Amino acid sequence: MTTPFPAGYLGSEARITSGPARTMVESGYRTEIADAELLHHGLGMADLVHLRALHEAGVVPDEAAAALAEQLLQITSQPASEFPYDPLYGDAYNSRERELERRLGAGAGWLHTSRTRREAGRIAFRLAVRDRLLDLHEAVSGFAEVLSGRASEQAETVWADNTYLQPAQPSTFGHYLGGFGEECVRHLTRLENAFALIDRSPAGAGGVGGTRLALDRDILAERLGFAVPAAHTRDAMWAIDEFIEVAFAALCAVITADRLAEDLEIFTSPGFGYVGLDASLCRASVLMPQKRNPYALAVIRASANTMVGMLTGLVATARTPSARTDNWLNTYGQVAQILDTANRVVELASEVVRTLQIDEEALTLAAGTKFTGAADLAEELVLRNGVDYRSAYRIVGRAVACAIDEDRATMSELDVENAAELILRRRLGIDATILRDALDPSHIVATRTVVGGSAPGQVKDHACALLERVRNASGWRDDRREHIASVEEEIVDAAVGLTRIRAGHGGNAQQ
Repeated sequence: MTTPFPAGYLGSEARITSGPARTMVESGYRTEIADAELLHHGLGMADLVHLRALHEAGVVPDEAAAALAEQLLQITSQPASEFPYDPLYGDAYNSRERELERRLGAGAGWLHTSRTRREAGRIAFRLAVRDRLLDLHEAVSGFAEVLSGRASEQAETVWADNTYLQPAQPSTFGHYLGGFGEECVRHLTRLENAFALIDRSPAGAGGVGGTRLALDRDILAERLGFAVPAAHTRDAMWAIDEFIEVAFAALCAVITADRLAEDLEIFTSPGFGYVGLDASLCRASVLMPQKRNPYALAVIRASANTMVGMLTGLVATARTPSARTDNWLNTYGQVAQILDTANRVVELASEVVRTLQIDEEALTLAAGTKFTGAADLAEELVLRNGVDYRSAYRIVGRAVACAIDEDRATMSELDVENAAELILRRRLGIDATILRDALDPSHIVATRTVVGGSAPGQVKDHACALLERVRNASGWRDDRREHIASVEEEIVDAAVGLTRIRAGHGGNAQQ
């Protein structure tokens, strides 16, 4: 079957004897062209730096370099939506080549010397991913900051911490929130490490093994704003493990938001009534007028589930032979979507925590119920009565069971003494004061003074440490954003300089 060629279709003069089949355009080319907006700016940066290098190497004549620089600056400055990206030509690079050729004729052909469209695309993708990583890093920093603030605010709010959704031991709600903040600062480190993986330049990779032109890959990397050139040209073109790391770091941040949302959906329910979601984050039921559904929590949870599937798909597509398009066809869009989704989800989670209505009275009331001081009482028997912990555990467990059997909410000295006589064959001489202090939630929390513990002072110290880490992360992020902005300004300035070069007015002098 032969399909007519679109004007200027690449390869039509050689081994491509037909234009693209409609089905291939719809299933393949449209997937690639969908990434045009993502890559548009980065392709412009890559083209301008490559053009400068070719001109400095004496490859591109002055007039051609000036004309190309002028058109590339114009294309780069316009929104992707205004550029004629056309799926008939395949990916974004091909559409750009076609448009440059339409504007400049054969002079456009100089730009493709010693560079594949893969190289330009990989550069553009890494630039786009770096920007999105910095955006997500900022969102996670904000989440950590909000959690730190609320943790410090609730440092003295006693509550019954739970495991398996069962009342476990008295703690503070600030300590609970601070745990999620600690996760966030780990995510900051993951995102910084992911940024370092992406901050490696593919420029100068050529087809797979480099180029015969003496293009200095260190200079190309520096001009594009990358920390270093990628160490291996073939690896830079075809491996996607670094982008799996990026997606995983993003997903980890979202999972923290999800785990908190999972808890809060339970805590907002009437059965608990610990917290309430701000009205701006809730949605009404169409049928039942009394309901206020915690919609924001559902969004966070659904997004996390979707991202798990997206990361799984990304990993699955990595399982191809090397140097294939299979593992790249959807990677650009999937990685960008994962990062963009993560950014939105983390920002939503920050708003949930910032506006969370916490019922301190309900939390404190629950802290003293369901025998949450049982473990502390058992430890008190060890310390004061010389009973081994397993025996103390059995004594307190028996006393709890007795109280529950008699439909009492607390245990008494008699419960403990009877249990000790049953298990140890002797009485312990339990003092009522000891029993009261051992079971008092506030007293219990006050003893949790280990580093990272739930005593109010420790919670506040941890909150301060979180803020310090956020401040350091903000400095790291600001430095990189300033560097990127400075580099892009230099790229544009150098290109503007190229537009002013004409034969007899500077020749191929380096800019």
